[in-house]
Amino acid sequence: MSTLATGPLGGSASGAGCTCFKLRSLARRVTQLYDQTLAPAALKVTQYSLLAHVRRQTAPTLSELAQALFTDRTTLTRNLKPLVERGLVEIGHGADARSKAVTITRRGEALFQAARPLWRKAQ
Repeated sequence: MSTLATGPLGGSASGAGCTCFKLRSLARRVTQLYDQTLAPAALKVTQYSLLAHVRRQTAPTLSELAQALFTDRTTLTRNLKPLVERGLVEIGHGADARSKAVTITRRGEALFQAARPLWRKAQ
């Protein structure tokens, strides 16, 4: 029996029987559903989630927000960039000189409220 054909622990080496592969595939399909439903608001589900977390916390720091989203600061900064460019959130000074705080703008709040029924539909 070849480990290339069956994998080192038995089972299919294609990944088709792998629970992790199946979960990741399902997560991508669910994300696509949310993205399609939120498209009229010009938001991706990741962006909607970011707006929701920013408004839930009072001016969270980048570190606090990254921790709440189970991501690293670099990824968070990259994901916040389009929201900042669209004027939906602002990144300003935090409680001390080393921290940065994220706040939702009026425009961001209005878009979030407009997108909420779409999110509920996908939900």
